[in-house]
Amino acid sequence: MSSVLVREAAYAYQTLKPLLFDLFSSLDHGAIRKNSRVLIKPNLLAPATPDRAMITHPLIVRAAVEYVLERGGLPQVSDSPAIGSFDRVMKESGIAEALQGLAVDCRPFTKSVFVTVGPPFQKIEVAADAMNADVVINLPKLKTHTQMLMTLGVKNIFGCIVGTRKPEWHFRTGIDRDKFAELLVRIYAAVRPAITILDGILAMEGQGPGKGGRPRELNIVMASEDAVALDAVVCRMLGIGGDELLTNRAAVRMGLMPEKIVIDGELPVVTDMQFPEMSPLVFGPKRLHGFMRKHLVQRPVCNDSRCRHCGECWRYCPAKAIEPQIKGLKFDYDKCIRCYCCIEVCPHAALSARETMLGKAVRKTVKKG
Repeated sequence: MSSVLVREAAYAYQTLKPLLFDLFSSLDHGAIRKNSRVLIKPNLLAPATPDRAMITHPLIVRAAVEYVLERGGLPQVSDSPAIGSFDRVMKESGIAEALQGLAVDCRPFTKSVFVTVGPPFQKIEVAADAMNADVVINLPKLKTHTQMLMTLGVKNIFGCIVGTRKPEWHFRTGIDRDKFAELLVRIYAAVRPAITILDGILAMEGQGPGKGGRPRELNIVMASEDAVALDAVVCRMLGIGGDELLTNRAAVRMGLMPEKIVIDGELPVVTDMQFPEMSPLVFGPKRLHGFMRKHLVQRPVCNDSRCRHCGECWRYCPAKAIEPQIKGLKFDYDKCIRCYCCIEVCPHAALSARETMLGKAVRKTVKKG
C-alpha cells in the first residue's frame, strides 16, 4: 500500500513553505538528519522562466533546500539539462536567485557509475551523485510529453542519466515506447527517491514538455514516497486510463505498482486537460514495423517561420535524422525513431509532431475499438 498526499497550493512562499515542510516531515521518517547527503533533483529541462511551466518552480526547490538545512542535512541541487548549461538553466529559471544565501551545493551531473538493473538493459550508467546520496528528493513538474504522454515522478529521474547518454538510450530503445518506459522505470527503481513532490501548481498541457507546450493552472502539489503511486493518482485526476501512461504500464509488469493507493486530501477532477495525440507506434509482425513507422506514426515537422537554425535539434537527435536547409530543416523519416527529442529541445517552439492521414485513421479506429 502507498499513500499520496494531495494539497491545493499557490506560488506564495509565506503559505507554500509551511505546506511543503508539512509534506516533507510526513514523508521523511527521520531519513534526513545531521550531515545526510541529500540530492535534490528538480526538472531542469532547459533555460526558461517559471511562467513557461517547463521547469520545477524556484520556490519549491528553495523550500526543499531549506527543509534539508533545517534537519542538518547537506543539500545538493543537480540535474543534466537537455538544452543549455546547468548554470544557464539555473540562472534563467530563477532558481539560482531563489537559493542565494543558502548553504547548498548546485552542480550538474558529470560522473556516472554502472548500475545493474537486469534484462534487457543489464547495466545502466547513472549519475554517481544520485547513487551515492543518502537521500534523493525528486521534484518533478506536471507536464505533457509528446512521446510518453506525460512526464511526472518516474520520468523525472531520467535526468539522472548524464549528458549525451540520454539521447543514446533513446536510440537504443528505438521506436518501442514500451521498452523506453521500462527503461525509465528501471532507472527510477535504481535511484529510488525517498520523497517525490510534484509541482502541479502551474502545469503544462499540449505539445509538451518544451516550449511547444502551454501553461495550465492546476494549483495542486502531490507528495509520496512512491512516485509510481503518485503518477497513478495524477492519471486518475486527469481522467487517464491506468495503462495510457506507459510508465504505469511498465510498473505493473515489473510488479512495482502498489495494489492499494490511499489518497490523503481532496483530489480535484480535471476533464479538459489537452494532451498530445498519441498513435500506436508499431504492432504486429516485425517485417511491417518499417512501413508503420514511416506511414502511421506522427512525424516531427518544422515551422520554417519560427526556425532560427540554432542547431539544438540536429545536434541532439540520437538518430542523426535532421539536416539544416537554407530554409527550415530536412527530416530523414526512415532514420527517425520518433523519440521527438527535437521537439523537446527546440528553444523556439518551431517543431511539432504531425500525424499522417493514414496514422490518424488508424488512431481513430483503435480508439473506437
